[in-house]
Amino acid sequence: MIEGVSVRPMRTEDLDSVVAIEQQAFSHPWSRRLYQDALDSYQCLVLEQDGQHLGHVVMQYIVDEAHLLNIVIAVEQQGRGLGSGLLDYVLQQSRQRGCASCFLEVRASNTAAYGLYERHGFNEIDRRRNYYPTTSGHEDALVMVCSLAESWDFC
Repeated sequence: MIEGVSVRPMRTEDLDSVVAIEQQAFSHPWSRRLYQDALDSYQCLVLEQDGQHLGHVVMQYIVDEAHLLNIVIAVEQQGRGLGSGLLDYVLQQSRQRGCASCFLEVRASNTAAYGLYERHGFNEIDRRRNYYPTTSGHEDALVMVCSLAESWDFC
């Protein structure tokens, strides 16, 4: 992780900044209600520096699988390696929890995120047709997986 940047559990009082970052970063952001529900069901983490919310991540754990449900870095903070650092952090946490693999879905049009995931050892394994809403209809979701086995060194 970048020096001076820390990760902590998301709290209800973070939801205003969480939703603001979502609305700036995504054309179809998660709602406040969805995040409120996620706080009760999933691992939700905030990335911050000097009390400033830089981004956040939502993880789900099912037996020995980790599922990256959402990860976002504030638009004005992108390009600093924060997304990569946060992804490293949750993948290492997933290993420590005994997870064998991590799954995610990414919009087919999100080439920057796709590249980040590939650099972290994710491979595309499926396509969900017309999964994500767009302003003019729907687009595909690409399903990706990464092995978290300790003996493999590319994830």
